[in-house]
Amino acid sequence: MSGHAGDRLFITGLTLHAFHGCHAFEAKLGQRFVLDLVLELDLSTAAAGDRLEDTASYDTIVEVARDAFCSRRFKLVEAAAAAVADALLAAFAKLEGVRVTVHKPNAPLEAVFADVGVTLVRRRSRS
Repeated sequence: MSGHAGDRLFITGLTLHAFHGCHAFEAKLGQRFVLDLVLELDLSTAAAGDRLEDTASYDTIVEVARDAFCSRRFKLVEAAAAAVADALLAAFAKLEGVRVTVHKPNAPLEAVFADVGVTLVRRRSRS
């Protein structure tokens, strides 16, 4: 086992307005989504050297996630979450894996609920 097993960067509660959903009114009005991102990577060099270039910048993580999530309309939050995961893996060569949770707090359900959403986990394929 490597010395960095379990190293993670995370951003929780990233709130974005987007137009995802299966209903026409969702496409027209949009709604609030909340993303939680967990990025798996070796942070030992960053921890020892205290240099930004040895890690993944939070600013860049947010920019990549926002662009992937908001640049087009998805019917399913599963597809939107996958776009974010794929974009993060593409943007950061050091990433070993990523977990993207998309909360849809105002989902149009005829029910009282605290939260609905999806979590996707993607790992970099090493050939």
